[in-house]
Amino acid sequence: MNNLKILLVDDDQDDRQLFAKALQELDMNVELHLATNGKSCLQFLESNKDDQVHLVFLDLNMPVMNGFECLEKIKGNKAFDDIVIAIYSTSAATSDIEQTFEKGANIYIHKPAKFSDLKTSLKQVIKTNWAYKENNLDREHFLLKI
Repeated sequence: MNNLKILLVDDDQDDRQLFAKALQELDMNVELHLATNGKSCLQFLESNKDDQVHLVFLDLNMPVMNGFECLEKIKGNKAFDDIVIAIYSTSAATSDIEQTFEKGANIYIHKPAKFSDLKTSLKQVIKTNWAYKENNLDREHFLLKI
């Protein structure tokens, strides 16, 4: 894989900028795309089916279409079966973590307060061999702990 294509779906501009800066500092071979809500995420995925993103970082609390609805629509579309979904949220609610696990997300990341932790989280998620992980998804490893 030459370039890992990442789509960050987050309505908070500061969070998007921080995420982009962390990725840039990691100096990994990634291409970042941005969407501000679930609806714009789905539009992006639909219009880029031939050049699909590999990894979506999905916020939960957004206007227009929230992350839960977006996750359901992505997982309900066979064309998006190969996309890895990382929930990226300020929510640490057990119910949110459980609900996104049951809807098929691959990993849950509580937005880190420290920039260094954000970089560590991103690096860990990006370097994970998801083809192997898909067969071994379990609740114990769903919530990323940094």
